[in-house]
This record gives sequence, C-alpha cells and structure tokens, in this order.
Amino acid sequence: MASFKKLILLSLLLLIAAAAGLAYWAFQPIHQSEKAIDFSIRPGSSVRSLSSQIVEAGVPQNPLLFELLVRASGKGARLKAGSYEAEPGITPLGLLDKIANGEFSQASIAIIEGWTFQQMRKLIDAHPAIRHDTAALSDPDLMKKVDADYKWPEGLFFPDTYLFAKGSSDLQIYQQAHTAMLKRLAEAWNVRSPSLPYKNIYEALTMASIVEKETGQKSERSLIAAVFINRLRTGMLLQTDPTVIYGMGDAYKGKIYKRDLLTDTPYNTYTRAGLPPTPIALPGIASISAALNPADSGALYFVSRGDGTSHFSDNLTEHNRAVNKYQR
Repeated sequence: MASFKKLILLSLLLLIAAAAGLAYWAFQPIHQSEKAIDFSIRPGSSVRSLSSQIVEAGVPQNPLLFELLVRASGKGARLKAGSYEAEPGITPLGLLDKIANGEFSQASIAIIEGWTFQQMRKLIDAHPAIRHDTAALSDPDLMKKVDADYKWPEGLFFPDTYLFAKGSSDLQIYQQAHTAMLKRLAEAWNVRSPSLPYKNIYEALTMASIVEKETGQKSERSLIAAVFINRLRTGMLLQTDPTVIYGMGDAYKGKIYKRDLLTDTPYNTYTRAGLPPTPIALPGIASISAALNPADSGALYFVSRGDGTSHFSDNLTEHNRAVNKYQR
C-alpha cells in the first residue's frame, strides 16, 4: 500500500512538474526574429494538423507542446481558420489566443482618386495578399458578383485605403468599395443644391468623375463643377479633354491631338452634347461634393495658368484673352 501511495505521489509530482514546464514554455517568446512570420490555418484542421501547419510555415516552435497547450487550455473548439502573423517576441500562449480570437493578419490596398476602374482592377489582381477569385471574370460578370445595379463598373468604387485579412477574396474588396461609393454618393445627393441639371444620381457621379480628372487644384473643384453645370444648363458642349481620352482607350499614348478632338466616340464631348454615357474615373468625396454643390459662379470657361490653378471666365472674349496670356 505504501508503495502504491508513493507511486501516486510520484505521478502527481511528475504531472505538476509537466504542467509547470508547459506553463513556463507557454510564456516564453517563440522566436527572436526581427521579421514577422505569416502562416495560415486551413478550414477544418484538427489541433494536431493546426500545430503542424504553424511549424511548416516557419514558426520555430514545438508542435507537440503546442498541441498539449491547446488541449490544456480548452480552446480547441474555438480555433479559427485564416491567415495570421507571428510577430517577434510572441509567446505560444499569445499565438494560441490570437488563433482562438480570430485576430487575422491584415494587409491594405490604396485605391487612388482619379484612377480608372481598370487601374484599380490591375492593382487588386497583382496584390500578393489577396485571393484572386474574380481575375478571370469580365467586368459585367464581376458587377453581377458584386450584386450591383449597374453593368459598367467605372466610377462605382470609392477610392480609399482598405484594410483586409490576408488571404481575403478580391470580391470582398470590390463589394466594400462599391458599398462605400453608394453610401457617400447617396449622402451627398441628399444635401445637393437645388435645380441641378441631372436626370438622376448616376449623372451626378459622371459629372463628379469629370471634375476629378479636370481639377489640378483641389480648392477649384466647385468652380470647375460650376463651369460644366452652367454648360449643361445652357446646352453648350462640355468640351473636356479627359472624356475624349477615356473614349480613346488604348489608343491614347500620352498626348491628345486635334484629330482626336474631331473623332467621334460616345465619350467625345467635343462632338456630342451632354454628359458621356458613364463616369470616366473613380471620383473622391471632394469631387462628388463639388458636382452636387457647385460654386455660385456664372463661369463658362477656364484655362490653366500653368501653375496648377485656372483662370475662369464668364464669356468667350475674356476666355480668349486668358488663353493668349497663359498658353500662347
């Protein structure tokens, strides 16, 4: 009987020692590398498989001890699949908490105001932290996936910096940017100036995209918008080069010539009256606001001064004098 009691006591002491050793190990930094290590947990992974995946990704830890830690913590059922980051100095316990809480590693992508949708799509397709689920889709098919009410994507995605969990689908970013654009556009539409010459909110977005491409000085956005809105009201041609360039597509090589202004396309506002059929770029909130709340101005013309600002004129005579002064 005494021997049995000694065996029980010894086993208990060994268990306590093992638990103490596991606890000590759990609070020690995993690695001292100056660079974080990315790793992913596959959906449906067992605790043992999860531990192996972490090691296989390059995180220098003991998979058996990590498995024991998971089981001892009771968090085995809470572990979430996804992409994570083991930063320098993290402990096994910290790593376990990260996976149990779903603290996915994040990446970011910056969509720039004035970009075309094709520029946005090219950036997303090349981003290494994004899962490319839509790369093979046409633009109309992508819009169906986004569940948009529009077939043509231009202008319908808000330019901003978006954070996302590494390994996220590109569709998630498109949906987020599209939702953001609809929200910002609706908010601006609800506080718009009265008597604007737009048939609908989509025309306002189209105007905002033109303002975005025409404005060199941010403070002049509302004045630029006023010029084009005044032209719409009076039936004048908009005659804006960015729409011509957009209509040229791949034929545009960095310069625009007189023949380009005379070549008719749906986007040539020198040959066609009114707004082009779609936006020509992704406008930011300042251009959207300008298109819906233009400056109180009677200007019909503007010309660049060559320093990033523009001279605005109410009549052609004054405009021609400004052209002679600043550009000839």
